[in-house]
Amino acid sequence: MAEAQTLKSKEYETIYVLRSDVDADMADKVQGRVAEVVARDAGKLVKVEAWGRRKLAYPVAKQKKGVYVYVKYIGRGGLVAEVERNLKLQDAVLKFQTIQTADDVDMAAVTVDPEEVKFQRLELPAELEPEESREKALGLVDLGDGPRSMRGERHEDEFADAHESPEGDTRAAKADANAEAPAAAPAAPAAEAAAPAKKEGEDEAS
Repeated sequence: MAEAQTLKSKEYETIYVLRSDVDADMADKVQGRVAEVVARDAGKLVKVEAWGRRKLAYPVAKQKKGVYVYVKYIGRGGLVAEVERNLKLQDAVLKFQTIQTADDVDMAAVTVDPEEVKFQRLELPAELEPEESREKALGLVDLGDGPRSMRGERHEDEFADAHESPEGDTRAAKADANAEAPAAAPAAPAAEAAAPAKKEGEDEAS
């Protein structure tokens, strides 16, 4: 029976995200609950890491950042559902995700370093949201990698006539000169036409 249970044991990794303003006591409470569930379901906690505050890929419950915690453990399939059920009950938890990393793990053969499963107490400094500058509020800040219409190039083109540069004046002058050039072109054919007329006059005189 023990052998059958060993064959069913699998290794899992769960990452859960706490609110960015979570305090150390609440973070300890959440991780304590996870460790309790793993032990209660005859699982084995292998590793715990607090990754600190990081930016979320998208806002969750109006939170732009969260405190990430990584947990690796071994147990039967029902253990994952129980861990996630308890995480869902914690108000400080924004979201979580679990993946299976190994199958048919011999739990008895896995040695655990006590330091690896010791949760590091979170001492996160209070995070102050930067005040939005007046330039940004008025849309005067260059957004860099946004579309052309957001970066201001289109607006510069619209106001080009009001901000002529000396270089622009030079280009305009060259364009005017080129426009007048075709008027002088017929001069060469006129000279060729005059030459035959002079020759006919000489023949009459002779």
